[in-house]
Amino acid sequence: MSEFFGSVWWLIVTLGLLITFHEYGHFVVARRCGVKVLKFSIGFGPALWSRFDRHGTQFVIAAIPLGGFVKMLDEREIDGVVGPEGLKGAFNRKSVGQRMAITVAGPVFNIIFTIAAFWLMFVIGKPDYVPLVGHVDHAAESAGFASGDRITAIDGHAIETWTDANTLLLQAAVDRRDLGVDVVGADGAAHHRALALSKLPAGLADDGLYRAIGLAPQQWATPPVIGTVQPDTAAARAGLKPGDRFISIGGDPVADWRDVPDAIQKHADGGKPLLFQIARGAEKLDLSAQPVRLQQGGTTSWVLGIGPQTGEAKYDAMLRYGAFAAVPKAFAETWQRSRETLGMLWSMLSGHASLKNLSGVVSIAQVANSSAQLGPAWFLNFLAIISLSLGILNLLPIPILDGGHLLYYLIELVKGSPVGDRVQIAGQYVGLTLLVALMGLAFYNDILRLVS
Repeated sequence: MSEFFGSVWWLIVTLGLLITFHEYGHFVVARRCGVKVLKFSIGFGPALWSRFDRHGTQFVIAAIPLGGFVKMLDEREIDGVVGPEGLKGAFNRKSVGQRMAITVAGPVFNIIFTIAAFWLMFVIGKPDYVPLVGHVDHAAESAGFASGDRITAIDGHAIETWTDANTLLLQAAVDRRDLGVDVVGADGAAHHRALALSKLPAGLADDGLYRAIGLAPQQWATPPVIGTVQPDTAAARAGLKPGDRFISIGGDPVADWRDVPDAIQKHADGGKPLLFQIARGAEKLDLSAQPVRLQQGGTTSWVLGIGPQTGEAKYDAMLRYGAFAAVPKAFAETWQRSRETLGMLWSMLSGHASLKNLSGVVSIAQVANSSAQLGPAWFLNFLAIISLSLGILNLLPIPILDGGHLLYYLIELVKGSPVGDRVQIAGQYVGLTLLVALMGLAFYNDILRLVS
């Protein structure tokens, strides 16, 4: 299956599962509260499949799988005479508490799905990397990290895999918060490293933050050997070939591929050629090239037109627990991920994190596909994170979302009467505008990532 069709397929699977579970939360609680449910739809637009149950509810799978809804009886939308018996199941006739329960049920079911997915992930076992440090530069180098260090704890949190470490490192980098990292060096001695992430420059997206932290797992070590040379580029004109190994760039020694882009950016000059030394077989060559200046997304970079030799890092750790031990682990993972999601939202709202971190449906499709290729445990991890994000986002007090409706019901509890229709309609327009703007920004970020 090609990457494109794989991404589309796993996006449909992801959205289908999560939307169904979210809407089922609204549906089942509405039924419990005696509300007449008219329609349960997964997707929008023309119906691909439809049937009615014995309660008169229409179940629909629609053509556009980017959402769903549960339509309930509401006397404000009835055209004609129904009578008092028919109105007993009207949503708007239920108590404020029942309406709040129905509304919050969708996000709650997303959180339940998250816990269940994490639990199953832990039971199956998620392959990962031992938290062993490989290449070190930037902030990590200043903190004294060395290749061969094994990370054992970050700010008191025990670290079992590289993913554990990476998650905490990235969140602290987004918050510009210093970290205390405990490691065991290659010599077996314990050390405490103070990682000064508060000094990272502002406005970096995820990829920039990873590089600024300066830590990469030993399993990802990539030799500074050219794998690809793009035609009609500075590298091609300079005579570089696949298989050439960099020895130095601009006089700086090169030990890992991660050194290559840093050295290029450091020594490139629009008026002078970039000098470098390579090994081609047993021969050492001194060459020069004039990198091309590229401006994209508000940043400037120098490009040679080369890529590394690709190799597949092999997992050497397994995160697995028994069925009972996995229960508290699933709850703990859900809590930790909730804190990270809320922290990222706050960082973006307060301006501490770049809005470039906002991802849309294209990025979700790509990550869904790559996660599925890594196996069921990694795909469950992905589903859990997306489900949790969906639940949290729906609880935001924005009109048109579940959180906006909850806000209206809280106001109704305080003032003793429902919020006026005109206020609700105005709120719907404001909420829709905000939602469209966010989706547009996320899609714009996705396109920039594809182009770059």
